[in-house]
Amino acid sequence: MLELRDVCKTFNPGTVNEKVALDHVSLTLNDGDFVTVIGGNGAGKSTALNAVAGTFMIDSGKILLDGTDITNMPAHVRAKYLGRVFQDPMLGTAPDMWIEENLALAARRGSKRGLKWSISENERARYREELKILGLGLEDRLQTKVGLLSGGQRQALTLLMATLEKPKLLLLDEHTAALDPKTAAVVLELSERIVREHGLTTMMVTHNMKDALAYGNRLIMMEEGRIRLDVSGEEKKKLTVSDLLDIFEI
Repeated sequence: MLELRDVCKTFNPGTVNEKVALDHVSLTLNDGDFVTVIGGNGAGKSTALNAVAGTFMIDSGKILLDGTDITNMPAHVRAKYLGRVFQDPMLGTAPDMWIEENLALAARRGSKRGLKWSISENERARYREELKILGLGLEDRLQTKVGLLSGGQRQALTLLMATLEKPKLLLLDEHTAALDPKTAAVVLELSERIVREHGLTTMMVTHNMKDALAYGNRLIMMEEGRIRLDVSGEEKKKLTVSDLLDIFEI
């Protein structure tokens, strides 16, 4: 579903602030893979996600999504194939718009839009059913402005919006890092359930080693812009936090 071929990215080349963020990274995600990505600050985790999302253009290499070369595709064009949840709960939604309006925008992503803007009763009924899945009571608050929601409610809504129309790839960029532990656990459980029920191919960047081990079928560790470790299946299940710390120290 996703293939990175010898991808390189250097920020501020030729200056004292030069930083090699991705150093000949090659990676293949199979359809349905749920990959957790860990690594220290500056390891290249979020840079890899941003490269896939088209936040910036890579220096060299290729990125393919479901067999299509998206290397030079603008971010707004890629957006219709991708679902993304950011670290900041304030991103990914329009705070001054109602919950149902945000969901309508997500549902119509990538489709042609006319001058008419309205939400039908059928659409509204669908949004209520989808919101019930979150278990946060938001199905009864369709006309509440998103800016009035708590961080956890907003992040759960963003997750729903990102997966409302099944994306080819879901990108979760430390999407629970700004939440308190209890709320983060709820959002992670929701994430796993939605990924599993929709069979979504997913990359989840996290600093939390326990979460990286607990979720997904595959784990990748990055260091200095390269993939240091790539394990899956039974090999991943046997790993402990101590094992990961030992690898970090090598």
